Amino acid sequence: MSTEPNTTGAGTEAPQSHAFQAEVARLLHLMVHSVYSNKDIFLRELISNAADACERLRHAALTDPSLLGEDTEFGILLEADEAGRRLVVSDNGSGMSRQELIDNLGTIARSGTKAFMDRLGEGKDGTALIGQFGVGFYSAFMVAEKVDVISRAAGSSEAWQWSSDGLGAFTVEPAGDDADVPARGTRVILHLKDDAASYARPATIERIVRAYSAHVPVPITLVVLPAEDGEESEPRRLADGTALWTRSKSEIGEEEYREFYGHVSGQFDEPAMTVHYRAEGRHEYSVLLFVPSMKPFDLFDPDRKGRVKLYVRRVFIADDVDLLPAWLRFVRGVIDSSDLPLNLSREMLQHNPVLDAIRKGVTNRLLGDLQKLSESDAAAYEKVWETFGPVLKEGIYEDFERKEKLLGLARFRSSSDSGQSWRSLHDYVADMKENQTQIYYATGASLEAIAASPHLEGFRARGVEVLHLSDPVDAFWVQMVEGFEGKPFRSITQGAAELDAIPVSETESDADKKAEAGDTDIGLVTAFLKETLGERVSDVRSSSRLAESPVCLVAPEHGPDRQFEKLMSRQGDGRARLAPVLEFNPSHELLSRLSSALAGSGDKGKLADTAWLLFDQALILDGEVPADPVAFARRLSAVMGRGL
Repeated sequence: MSTEPNTTGAGTEAPQSHAFQAEVARLLHLMVHSVYSNKDIFLRELISNAADACERLRHAALTDPSLLGEDTEFGILLEADEAGRRLVVSDNGSGMSRQELIDNLGTIARSGTKAFMDRLGEGKDGTALIGQFGVGFYSAFMVAEKVDVISRAAGSSEAWQWSSDGLGAFTVEPAGDDADVPARGTRVILHLKDDAASYARPATIERIVRAYSAHVPVPITLVVLPAEDGEESEPRRLADGTALWTRSKSEIGEEEYREFYGHVSGQFDEPAMTVHYRAEGRHEYSVLLFVPSMKPFDLFDPDRKGRVKLYVRRVFIADDVDLLPAWLRFVRGVIDSSDLPLNLSREMLQHNPVLDAIRKGVTNRLLGDLQKLSESDAAAYEKVWETFGPVLKEGIYEDFERKEKLLGLARFRSSSDSGQSWRSLHDYVADMKENQTQIYYATGASLEAIAASPHLEGFRARGVEVLHLSDPVDAFWVQMVEGFEGKPFRSITQGAAELDAIPVSETESDADKKAEAGDTDIGLVTAFLKETLGERVSDVRSSSRLAESPVCLVAPEHGPDRQFEKLMSRQGDGRARLAPVLEFNPSHELLSRLSSALAGSGDKGKLADTAWLLFDQALILDGEVPADPVAFARRLSAVMGRGL
């Protein structure tokens, strides 16, 4: 790495002051005034930015070698000046122009900043979020009272200096003649606060680099600046830039994997699973991937982009290539191909048979390793599923080829064990009741709402297990699968329950209720409710799925599941909702009394109010509101008045 004085003669231009973007100003205030549990990470973030700049230039030089000039060896230089309370992080990477300094260090054009501050507002630890949200440069203000950034873009004759104390504004001016201006790349100069002076000590710097940045793909060198004798120390190599993924697994310890995971993920959690191997044969490539134990902040970003870095023979190519399907977007790491050309265009990245083969092979390997984890350490796997299950379930309806594997990996809460344990579909099928031929499930907005649903009553009375599906994606994938191990899926809110063949475990009170059901004229009640409710229902029938509640709503036999229909309605797909089926419980006292009143000389107007109240009650139990709230309130008041 080399430097040279600025000879452009542009140093006479007056500094121009700029205000930080409002969100950046707020972010800096949080950085400066909040107390973080671990300020060390600022150096990791600056080193990571420097390594990225080197990797960007390495890639750009593939098409324009002149950008490198004679300086072809990339490196990161750390300069420790303990006496002057300064720490400098330099690189000979791509560098920045004047406008790039303003855009990159004064504004953030992505939503990461707001999301980061929202998480801080929730009481989250800031140090665990900084790198994750792409705001790493600003962490420098945790330890620095002033930051200068001197940068020269590769191929440019102009160098510029950005300066700020982090209090609301920054200046940009041509780098002066006396500044230590890089021939190419960027120097970040931290003027440390009094209470952060230790970060200029060589021992502190070496400790942090070895803990967080030992495996960046660019060498890191430390120089201790002159003390009183005026002589610099010998440069010390802190990291050799060796690509960890090229080494054998037997040579790498868990701590090294953890350090590299922190580098590629920007997170501070422990990886839940590490996948490291080299594929040989028709295509040769190295893989080092990690499944996090904490959700990345952008897990549900609408773009659904992955964050696996693509290298070709250790040359960084891109970090936004679809190397894995979208339903594995939480995976972090590196894939390094020996077969791809270095001059890959965007079009070639999108349509390349080698990449397609790599994507297929790596995806299958990840699923295989997840399956092994589920068999060898069920508790560890269940934590992975609890964190990323909603994303993995996207693959069930997106990836036909791997649908069966994903169904085998899926875990569910259910009515078994009060929903406290995770259940696999293998578990469910093995425990099916006598005469049970279907896998029953219930969808809903939350596990609590599902557990309280009246639709479960008949299943509970027969001891039939029901899967509780509360993720929004559940309403979609169940429409796309035929079944599992020959057993079809069936929503408990759709069509006839078909429970009659499964015996009920009757108690004495259950027998009494069944006797009471004999007093209910099912045909008379059915005809009356149909006539009164008209087009609001597609059918009315006696229910085998109700045991305690008087009524419930279900979807028609061949229509969409109730929850799926609700989701589609909210998304405004333009389809008219189908009228539901009203099922009533003939054993319930309300229906028995309604039957008696209909058989006698009951007030038809009052009986009509009862029918509508039963329908509105079913709507409320289904998580909806009465179609006519005013009429509902009037009828309810009238009934209450008669009762009092």
